[in-house]
Amino acid sequence: MMPVTDSTLFSRPGSILEETLTEIRDILGSNFETITIERVVIGIFFTGIKLSDGSGGICFTPIKEIPDAVCCPSSARAMPYPGKFTGKPAADFIRDLAGAPPLKKAVGVAVINALAESCRKRRPDDACVTDAGKDALETLLLPEMGYVVVVGALVPIIKRLKVRGKPFGILELDLRTLKPDELPFAIPPGKADAEIRRADMLVITGTTLLNNTLEPLLASARPGAEIVVVGPTASMLPAAFFRRGVTVLGGDVVTDPDRLLDTIAEGGSGYHFFGKSAEKTLTRQR
Repeated sequence: MMPVTDSTLFSRPGSILEETLTEIRDILGSNFETITIERVVIGIFFTGIKLSDGSGGICFTPIKEIPDAVCCPSSARAMPYPGKFTGKPAADFIRDLAGAPPLKKAVGVAVINALAESCRKRRPDDACVTDAGKDALETLLLPEMGYVVVVGALVPIIKRLKVRGKPFGILELDLRTLKPDELPFAIPPGKADAEIRRADMLVITGTTLLNNTLEPLLASARPGAEIVVVGPTASMLPAAFFRRGVTVLGGDVVTDPDRLLDTIAEGGSGYHFFGKSAEKTLTRQR
């Protein structure tokens, strides 16, 4: 893959997905066009994919970002393919993702994550180290005195920060997801940029890939800050993240695609499939 030399691309929404797709095409070669969709499940909490080569991928289902999908006609516009996924080329679902509606984008990202697993099977990445079974939110070493900003209501890391007893901030649009004792740590939208630049550590939910906010967040980070991007949505190839200063990528590997899809089809969340049909991973540059 050719290196990115224009620094303005680093803050353009969707550029991580574009670069990752270029890398996937390079690794898979002619196989890229022959891989098809075997199964799709759009669950309440997660969207899952199984490809024809047996690889699986997962993505957060952005229910809160589809307010127009309240009746049959608007729902059809939000996701026009039900009943027609199986057998379609995977490439059909990953075009123009930056501007895609939320549900289409979630399916596309799940496809990218599945294709990333296909790539890892063919060409392991020697430039990084991945620890299987390690949860970044549970094992991440927090700075003793440094200021931490959490982007998203990431419960495990917020619990640890409250116990640490040092100042931290939470950048979360839906304050209903925070507990009463967490609201004082909420960062007002008008102060978000300043708090991001101030942070010694950023812990960012991978769902920022879906609402096109990840690249601007990374571009605003202080040079030298520890940057962690976590969640099933960010379970793709790591190179595009590392080029933007991400130091830790905490994703998930689907170990049993059919069992995973059965679980999320029945309303299952991570508590129901981690350690059973998917495994958390922690990836750093070597």
